[in-house]
Amino acid sequence: MSIVKVIEVLAESPKSWEDAAQQAVHEASKTVHNIRSLYIKEHSVVLDKNNKIEAYRINAKLSFEVESPEKNLSAKG
Repeated sequence: MSIVKVIEVLAESPKSWEDAAQQAVHEASKTVHNIRSLYIKEHSVVLDKNNKIEAYRINAKLSFEVESPEKNLSAKG
């Protein structure tokens, strides 16, 4: 049986919401393993003084499978 944990993450990109989502996964994968999905809860933009979009932001839920001690032992062989 596998356990899936969900954490909330925030990310930003000057390009797009899609790129912000990719950045969230990229950064999280540095410390979180077995990432399964990213659910975007909210998205927003930051505007500059001329009302031009400066950054795209997301608030998302990241799901990942928790490694059990048995899996770690069998992987080490």
